Amino acid sequence: INNAVAAAGSDRSSAALRSDRTVLVWGSNQFRQTNAPPDLTNAVALSSGGGHNLALREDGIVVAWGFNGLGQTNVPPGLSNVVAIAAGELHSLALKNDGTVTAWGYNDDGATNVPPGLTNVVAIAAGYHNLALKGDGTLVSWGYNGTGQTNVPAGLSNIIAISAGSFHSLALKNDGSLVTWGDNSSLQTTLPPG
Repeated sequence: INNAVAAAGSDRSSAALRSDRTVLVWGSNQFRQTNAPPDLTNAVALSSGGGHNLALREDGIVVAWGFNGLGQTNVPPGLSNVVAIAAGELHSLALKNDGTVTAWGYNDDGATNVPPGLTNVVAIAAGYHNLALKGDGTLVSWGYNGTGQTNVPAGLSNIIAISAGSFHSLALKNDGSLVTWGDNSSLQTTLPPG
């Protein structure tokens, strides 16, 4: 693929955003997740979930496609002014320019129950759970917690970036150190030396 400026991947498919702001998706098409809408243009960000994809357009509108058995591609009517997106395993998140988060899709474990009063969010990530990075460098997490992935370590601060695996979480601090927690069955939260 030439002229790619961003990429997203899940366990079933991969997606690339090209410099002309078009989207290319490949891999398993079990849930039509590789069938990007033909009129999708002016995309500025991508995110891939368990069987669905999200694209953020330049105008702050979210486009979703793929598996929708649990409402994860049913973008809420009127959702606008979005600046970031995160496709979870069975749900979706959008960060608005006012620092608030909107969630939709599967909610059996509270994944779409955005904590009341959550504001000043600057980044989001999703797996079976969610992470929200606040402007003050602290973290809020909610959703499925079967392996402790929403148990943010006490005192964790100075965070500048986040990532959510299916069952674990990662936070990058401003000193270059990485903090991980949650499922460690494949040593995914055991940091290598150095």
